[in-house]
Amino acid sequence: MATDDDSFPWDQDSILSRDLLSALSSQLCYENLNGSCVRSPYSAGPRLILYAVFGFGAVLAVCGNLLVMTSILHFRQLHSPANFLVASLACADFLVGLTVMPFSMVRSVEGCWYFGDTYCKLHTSFDGSFCFSSLFHLCFISVDRYIAVSDPLIYPTRFTASVSGKCITFSWLLSIIYGFSLIYTGASEAGLEDLVSALTCVGGCQIPMNQNCVLINFLFFLVPTLVMMTVYSKIFLIAKQQAQNIEKMSKQTARASDSYKDRVSKRERKAAKTLGIAVAAFLLSWLPYLIDSIIDVSLGFITPTYVYEILVWIVYYNSAMNPLIYAFFYPWFRKAIKLIVTGKILRQNSSTANLFPE
Repeated sequence: MATDDDSFPWDQDSILSRDLLSALSSQLCYENLNGSCVRSPYSAGPRLILYAVFGFGAVLAVCGNLLVMTSILHFRQLHSPANFLVASLACADFLVGLTVMPFSMVRSVEGCWYFGDTYCKLHTSFDGSFCFSSLFHLCFISVDRYIAVSDPLIYPTRFTASVSGKCITFSWLLSIIYGFSLIYTGASEAGLEDLVSALTCVGGCQIPMNQNCVLINFLFFLVPTLVMMTVYSKIFLIAKQQAQNIEKMSKQTARASDSYKDRVSKRERKAAKTLGIAVAAFLLSWLPYLIDSIIDVSLGFITPTYVYEILVWIVYYNSAMNPLIYAFFYPWFRKAIKLIVTGKILRQNSSTANLFPE
């Protein structure tokens, strides 16, 4: 005859089983769905820190680049072909902060994708398109700076608004066509069907890149990079030679002030130096990720998830760096920010404000 004591062990095991199942389900992205992805095992403290770090980057990318675009487009003094390129670059970085970083933040911290399969592909396409657009803009900006430094007096007739518009159009069209076709044609997953099947789970958004796509990405990065390195090497040599010539002329003529040509040369060299720093920051942000991608696809995707996330967020954070570089080196940008933040931009004729030091 069964007694209450005989049934107790069964009840205890049942309770333990239910607790175990409950604990396991709480670690899933979708607790009530079969085949759900597993959430990241971060505790509350690290999870909060990661959200703060990633969220700060997203806010900085959105607000900083919005200030750059507003400054250049609103103030007439900043309306120049070169600055329109910079504003378009800021637009690409702004879109990274707005459409990519917030959703990647949730995926990186939670290990889950809660935004649907449709936006998963769209998000990945945005990611590649806007990042490559930034690269192409920086390449054209470096060429612009070379023309400006090599012969600043005839530069306005060579790099016109029409030329700037063509560079902007090329940067956007090529990057968007490439970024979207790579994802929506399935070219990135060709030959990786078994891996895709193994990675597929409810609440996941991982689109692997095959070896061909990784190599093409690297070439898309390498060619503009070589152009920029070559151009900035020439800019450095020209700037050094100009500085020596100006010093010699100053000693010979004992002038107290520089000529107009000398002042223009100094201004263009300073602009080239600032944008050279922006290019260097871009390269340092992207190189670790691209090198790892090549190694990873060659050795069968061995990179740990946390390492991959770190490299990706270094790339993302680059979109927040350029406004900080401009703020540090450009007095006109700091003055424009002050006018925008204090609301003086709303005053009548604020677009004609003088942003350059006398």
